[in-house]
Amino acid sequence: MTGESRDEVVVRRALPSDADADALCGVDAVADGGDAARRASIRKWCEDGTAAVAEDASGPLGYCVVEYTFFEQGFVTMLTVAPEARRGGVGRRLLDAAAASCATEKLFTSTNVSNRPMQGLLQSAGWRPVGLLHGLDAEDPELFYLRSTPARARGERPA
Repeated sequence: MTGESRDEVVVRRALPSDADADALCGVDAVADGGDAARRASIRKWCEDGTAAVAEDASGPLGYCVVEYTFFEQGFVTMLTVAPEARRGGVGRRLLDAAAASCATEKLFTSTNVSNRPMQGLLQSAGWRPVGLLHGLDAEDPELFYLRSTPARARGERPA
């Protein structure tokens, strides 16, 4: 997830610096609203090297987190794009970078049934729905999606 550039937007791995974590908190509405747990998660993702940031000359536009805790497969734990940067291809670039750098053959993510914009993004980016889980959020089931990754072609397995 490093050094990818298209149309002045660069996707790179977030640095374990306070500056990157603070900047990413600014594009995350939950963290920016004062949620201490989300701010701590963002800091940890930056420190662990699991976050990627999309930015242009104005600064961060969004971020994506890939972890390998879902049955040892890649899982996009978080994808956030600043409201002013939405519908401009930033989310797609982050998802493409996540798939390109994924160390497993399968990359999963999930979103609520109510989150139609995310469902549209995932489908347009080549993800396919693979399951539905009730019980995480009251009255709003979670849809799970899958995307095959280049790791399959490379024959790579996670460490």
